[in-house]
Amino acid sequence: MSAVPKPLQPWKARAFAGSAAFWFPGLLCLWGFPPAARGDDWPQFRGPRRDGAWAETGVLDSFPTGGPPARWRQEVGPGWASPVVSDGRVFVADAKLEKPRSSEQLRAFDEATGKPLWTYAYEAPYPDWALVPGQGGGPSATPIAEENRVTMLGANGEVHCLDTATGRLIWERNLGKEFEVWAMGCRASPLIDGDRLVLFVGAKPGACVMALDKRTGADVWRALDEKILNSSPVVVEAGGRRQLIVWTAESVTALDPGTGAVLWRMPMTTSNNDGVSTPVMAENRLLIAGLMLEFRGGATIPEVLWPGADVAAPKRILSHTSTALFRGDHVYSARMRGELACLDAATGREIWSTDRVTGLKTGASLHLTPAGDGVFLFTDEGNLIRARLTPDGYEERGRHRVLEPTSPFGGTAMAWTPPAYANGHGFFRSDAEIVRVRLSHPTGSGPRPNPVE
Repeated sequence: MSAVPKPLQPWKARAFAGSAAFWFPGLLCLWGFPPAARGDDWPQFRGPRRDGAWAETGVLDSFPTGGPPARWRQEVGPGWASPVVSDGRVFVADAKLEKPRSSEQLRAFDEATGKPLWTYAYEAPYPDWALVPGQGGGPSATPIAEENRVTMLGANGEVHCLDTATGRLIWERNLGKEFEVWAMGCRASPLIDGDRLVLFVGAKPGACVMALDKRTGADVWRALDEKILNSSPVVVEAGGRRQLIVWTAESVTALDPGTGAVLWRMPMTTSNNDGVSTPVMAENRLLIAGLMLEFRGGATIPEVLWPGADVAAPKRILSHTSTALFRGDHVYSARMRGELACLDAATGREIWSTDRVTGLKTGASLHLTPAGDGVFLFTDEGNLIRARLTPDGYEERGRHRVLEPTSPFGGTAMAWTPPAYANGHGFFRSDAEIVRVRLSHPTGSGPRPNPVE
């Protein structure tokens, strides 16, 4: 193992389960999952298509008096991995931060009732700094569920594939023992591409990104020898070719998802504290934090659209905590202190900005999830907001506190983990609890009955 690093500032510790916030579906797709339908599960980071959008119909346009009702709450431990929902179960990765032996675990709850179904735990040696509340102790990578398997990536490279019904171990790997892995550095959420489980773990030598057989854990390919960021990889299609986009501390690189071969590489030096957001794509444009790339004329290699080369690297970050949302010709994104801004996607020019979404502060976060003709926004203050975003401005339709923030930072508490949305409900977690909140019309009173009560 490498030496223990200086702890990251917690809101930047990729504690957002593979980076934060959400964006509107473009060409980006995750191969291996079916198209979305009414009553979708949320089986991985950023939903069934890994695009952060909630495609169900019948969701609330505004909130009832008193706010949307909580169906159940359950106690959980520290961790910044998003919940995932699959086949009637909710999975949460958390930790027990205890001396002399800390542990990580994956917990399964019944989706309808919140009843605990099973827990799989394993010893996870954490450095002392990670045991301090708010310093990033606990898993950050969001688990991924497919078929009868759910796979969890621990903070130090432990990989466990479990049976979704029973929690039985199917296979395991300890990448922190097989390779040199940065302590507490495995924060990017895994993805499944066909038969491959793709992991961005920063392992050395030559295994910054790796693909394993999703059924056995056997090696398929390894790629890159670069420093890790907290951003989760995505698969896009550009110029008729599928590309695995990985944002490292040294570059933006596209890999062949089947072989790991480098398709193109663009040098881009970024601090680990800044590399949190997930790459997002719409039509022929690919946004990496605040750097807009464009695939022109069917090309498979992009060119920089904005900002210009004279803009310093730190200025190419729209937000330390949140991922932007594409809608048509515009980009909606949190700014550094929590302002919400609308940008022209072609130029990066700001159309409008508002400070009415969350209190302005270092570490503020806004997780944006498009649903219907509006957007759900979950803030660092634990508020869920229903709003409409257009180039004309921000229109708030409802606001409700769904949980109390628990992650200490700067003398206050923060709620940083992105929610999951599935089967008419939102699933929100802190370091203390997970809550299921109804966000669809009750059966018989709206356009879509809810499939899971």
